[in-house]
This record gives sequence, C-alpha cells and structure tokens, in this order.
Amino acid sequence: MSLIALGVTGGIGAYKSVEVCRGLQRHGHEVVAVMTRSAARFVGPVTFEAITRRPVITSQWKPGMNARLRAERFGEASPEPERRRADIEHIAIADQIALLLVAPCTANVIGKFAAGIADDFLSSLYLAARAPVLLAPAMNSNMLAHDAVQQNLRTLAARGVRFVEPGEGYLACGWIGKGRLAEPADIVAAALAILSPVDSILRGRHVVVTAGPTCEDIDAVRYVGNRSSGRMGFALAAEARRRGARVTLVAGPTGLEPPAADDLVRVRSAAEMHAAVTRAASRADVVIMAAAVADYTPSSPATHKVPKTDAPLTLTLARTRDILADLGRMPSRAASGMPILVGFAAETGNAAAKAREKRARKGVDLMVANDVARPDAGFEVQTNAVTIIGADGEQELPVQAKDRVAAAILDRVEQLLRARAASPVRA
Repeated sequence: MSLIALGVTGGIGAYKSVEVCRGLQRHGHEVVAVMTRSAARFVGPVTFEAITRRPVITSQWKPGMNARLRAERFGEASPEPERRRADIEHIAIADQIALLLVAPCTANVIGKFAAGIADDFLSSLYLAARAPVLLAPAMNSNMLAHDAVQQNLRTLAARGVRFVEPGEGYLACGWIGKGRLAEPADIVAAALAILSPVDSILRGRHVVVTAGPTCEDIDAVRYVGNRSSGRMGFALAAEARRRGARVTLVAGPTGLEPPAADDLVRVRSAAEMHAAVTRAASRADVVIMAAAVADYTPSSPATHKVPKTDAPLTLTLARTRDILADLGRMPSRAASGMPILVGFAAETGNAAAKAREKRARKGVDLMVANDVARPDAGFEVQTNAVTIIGADGEQELPVQAKDRVAAAILDRVEQLLRARAASPVRA
C-alpha cells in the first residue's frame, strides 16, 4: 500500500478526479488530496475528505502532518500536539508519498512546475517531492498547442515527469479538439504502472500497435470503410504500456478515446497507415497489426461530391499495399528476426485455417485468428474469442474481455522475445 498525493487544479475535469481517487483506493492505495484554490470552485473539498477519510490540503500555511503520518504508516506512538505543529506540511508529505499525481493539471500549474514557482501548497510540494510525478494535462486545445505550454511540457519531460495524454472531443469551452482530461481508468492505469511496475521483458522496448479501421475516400463526402471500433488494438496498446513498453499507437478513425501512449499517430487511409507504420517499425522491437486495414481503395477518388443520379454508380477499386507482408520483407528483419510481427486474420468462417495460411505467406511470427461473424467477438463488442497461431503451436482463447485477450497475446510475444534473446540467430 502506498500513499499518493492527488493534486487537483482548477478545471472542469476536476470532477473526474473523484473517480481517479476511487480507482486508486480500489487498488489498495491511500490518497491525500491537495487542492488549489481554483479547484475548490469546481469540486468541494468535503467530497475528497469524505472519500479519502483524510483532511484535504488547501492551504500553504496549515500545520504539518509528518509525525501523524509516520505514526499511521509505521505504527509509532501518536505525536504530541506540539510536535505535530512543528512540522512543515509540504515537506512532511513530500517525505511520505510514493507518487505525486496531478489530475487535472492546468496550463497555469504546468507553467509553475516548469519555472520552479512555489506560491501555493501544490507547487511547493512538487519542488519538495522526490517521488515520481505524473501529470494529466487538461485545457483548451489552443492553449495546449501554444509554444509556451509545449516548451513547459518538454522541460518537465526532460526532468523525468510523466504524462497521461489528454483526450480529444468536446471541451467545456464549446470547442472540439485535444485537451480534455484523460479518462479516470487511463489515469489510474498510468499511476499503477509507476507504483507497481510489471516485471516484463517488454520494459523499455518499443512496441508499435495499430488499431481501428481505415476510411478510403470515394469523393469529398463518401468513403469505403468497415466496422472496426479499435477496442482490440487499444487494449493491446494499454497492456503493452502497463508492462513498461514505449508504445507508438497508430489509430484509424474511431469514436473511442485512445489509451495513453508515448506516441499517438492519427491516420485515415490505408496509405497513411502504411507510411506511419513503416516509419515506426524501423526502430521497433514489436509490431502488432490489430487494425482492420482496407484491402481495396477507390482508384480515382473525386475531389468534389459526386452528384446523385438515377444511374448506377460504378467504382473501380485498387489493391492497397499489404502492410504486414511488407514488414515481413524488411531487410533488417531478414537478418535479425526483429521486429517481432503479430498480425490479425479477421475472417467469417474457418478462421484458424485461413490464419495459418496467412502467417506462412506473410512471414510473420504470430497470427491471431478472429471469427468476426460471431456476435460475441470481433467488431463493435467488448469481448473476443481468438486463436493465437505461431511456429511453437496454437492457443485457443474462449470468449473473454478484450483486455484479457491482449494480455494473452503479449504473453506469447514475451515468450518470443525471451527466445530471441537467448538465441540471437533467428531460427
């Protein structure tokens, strides 16, 4: 059990911090809430006090808790009031916490942290703490993109501060864009990855994951697409990051919020995904192609909207480039067997047999057979049932949550990495 300082700053996303607090507690951690004066205008301190069962810190000048915290955590005798008053609270808590998590973290607080300004409890705690620091930025999209904010983020990253990427969508100001606070589950997962790192061979390695569909434009309005939601790819990216990997997530158009990733690349078409994956794969240890990439694209898309008529419309479709097969033919892979390649075979019948043939033809390490005709697996559902096919055998997984499927796939990837590490020459 660890003590976590949860900093809450003044933004509409402050209401999500309540769920972040609950999520941390469900995993057995103690939380002390530190609220800025602006944060208290969005969520009352009494809310956090009721949840954490601890006084909420809102003032720079409140007497300290160091002795009391030591008594609670290490079983020491309860301190005398005089000793309790003698402690300086931001130093006291800085000495006790295992993590400083700020969610939401506004542009103002990011700027204070970067500049070393200590004019309230939270900014003083940041300077005094030696525990890891995790920030979940949230602000207007133009503010987030501003050079000053980006420079501050780079400054903090260079000091070892970690981040949970903000999401995209409707913002409190009425705009649509990137800047909303990440979902509580993603923030909690990022905190747990710091507090309880998984002992994984993926730690520090670069994993590229693709997710979602591609949209192949017919004209300025219409496109050819598919029903992929991106859930399976997102689950794989989240699990890889939980295991300590550096994750590049290449995501096609989807309505779901992507999980936190070290590098999120948004693409629309199969050609854009091919370019993005090829760039990332050159420095990757693992590439997992979970996206449902279109096999065909209109050969001559119109730049304007094609007018509707009573006559039939004929489309001429051209074959898209096969990303997975191209990766399998990379010269560096032929020499070293790296990166490890994982493909998905989304089929509507005899999926395992088709996946075996695809694995051999494309020269990949693992092929995940997925019967998307099943109502409880494949597209647009939260569960999946797959068969993982590799040279070392096949593993059939029953219907289960996609995050559990992702864990099983990455277990197989880890087995391959350990085998490659033991025998550098590819078999």
